[in-house]
Amino acid sequence: MPEVSTQSLTVAVPGGALELAWAAVTDTGRRREVNQDAVFAEYPLFVVADGMGGHVGGEIASASTIDRLRAVAGSGNVSPKTIEKALARAVKDIASHPEATDDGTGTTVTGVFLDTSGDAPHWVTLNIGDSRVYLVRDGAIVQITTDHSVVQELVAAGRLSPEEAENHPYGNVITRAVGPSEGVTPDYVRLDVLEGDRFVICSDGLTKELTDYGIRHFLDENADPADAVTAMLDAALENGGRDNITIVVLDVGRPSDAAHGGSSTAGE
Repeated sequence: MPEVSTQSLTVAVPGGALELAWAAVTDTGRRREVNQDAVFAEYPLFVVADGMGGHVGGEIASASTIDRLRAVAGSGNVSPKTIEKALARAVKDIASHPEATDDGTGTTVTGVFLDTSGDAPHWVTLNIGDSRVYLVRDGAIVQITTDHSVVQELVAAGRLSPEEAENHPYGNVITRAVGPSEGVTPDYVRLDVLEGDRFVICSDGLTKELTDYGIRHFLDENADPADAVTAMLDAALENGGRDNITIVVLDVGRPSDAAHGGSSTAGE
């Protein structure tokens, strides 16, 4: 079991300050030999990538995409424009890699970043593929991103119920990814910043094993992000661990609300 710790950071924003606390974990699961997931979780960008294609191709695709996005976060200028430039570079990295020549090589990328460029801060989610961002707000859990998958298109067209979609044979077929083609643009959703919000960013290795209700249950039971991601990972493995599993939990609060004992501090 990977060691997981909660990181925290006080962020100055227009009108005051936020205390962010987060934890991330990635695990190969019980049935795969290689972990083709990758994760980056450092302010202001929190992203998960789930690679596909060949024995090592997916690993190369997800790692290349996360490396390019890590550089964007390090530059301090995270925006749709800089993200899309990074993804275009990742597509070239993947295409030129000698071990990732399969046309099916690619990766999902899903996450959230804090935009402080305007008069008020906003969260912005980004999504390509079928990894997901969930938001728990006012006691309810909502999937913010929309899967780019054959099954989701069938559900949207009224040809499948959500229950039928869970075990559909095309459940792993996605319709948009970073790598197979150029010019892939994420979907974005802007969200207000509210204290008490909890984000979950995850690959489908989690959502294959836990329902939305199950995710919400483990969040309710575990106030600390590291405890929450560990509990969800344990449950996903117990339920079968059929795929690689990657989870980020990100909490938003006032500086005085942060009481994560023993957590490490990022960004200082």
